[in-house]
Amino acid sequence: MELSVVIPAKNEAQNVAPLIHEIIEILDGTVEFEIVYVDDGSDDRTINELYKIIDAGFDCIQPVRHKTSVGQSTAIMSGVKAASGELIVTMDADGQNDPADIPNLLQAARELPPGTDFCVAGYRRKRKDTAWKRFQSKVANGVRAWLLNDGTPDTGCGLKIIPKHTFMKLPYFDHMHRFLPALVKRINGQVIVLEVNHRDRQAGESKYNMLGRLRVGVVDIFGVLWLTRRVKIPEYLD
Repeated sequence: MELSVVIPAKNEAQNVAPLIHEIIEILDGTVEFEIVYVDDGSDDRTINELYKIIDAGFDCIQPVRHKTSVGQSTAIMSGVKAASGELIVTMDADGQNDPADIPNLLQAARELPPGTDFCVAGYRRKRKDTAWKRFQSKVANGVRAWLLNDGTPDTGCGLKIIPKHTFMKLPYFDHMHRFLPALVKRINGQVIVLEVNHRDRQAGESKYNMLGRLRVGVVDIFGVLWLTRRVKIPEYLD
């Protein structure tokens, strides 16, 4: 299988069906794919809505369930481990990432030599967020880019493609999903940035706030910086 779409979700019952049907409509007949939908301890009807779609005959969906919520990074990693695809597409469950952008990212991934470590990262140039939220992101992205030099203007965009073999080389820690380009560059991987669409959230509520982002962001940036400065990559002799 070429492609696994990994979607971490918590309390996104109203967004399950619209997003999954949209992904299937975009990808069906163009690539061999699966959707790995990770329910991260939801306490609404997220899993019920997911099984409704599976019971309707959509066997391309692979559900993964966490008993309790352990966060987006762990949910993504659970999905990656369960995935059968050579390439992993990550995307948010709230519908703000546009599945119509996946083929463009996939084409960029296909143009790289087999075995390459890389990350094709989406860039939400025209974000559908409040001015305050855009300001927060601009400051956070500026600080992160200055310290980590990850070559990515929008690391918070959930839409990315990374080979599974690359994902499994990355150090795991909570909130690692915010730093995937930097972690890929850490192992001498290539980072490609493509502009993608960004849409309004149609239902549900955001799981993040400014104080939460700030608290974990500062600590994690310096943690990633520490990891980057201490990596050693061996060169093998024939």
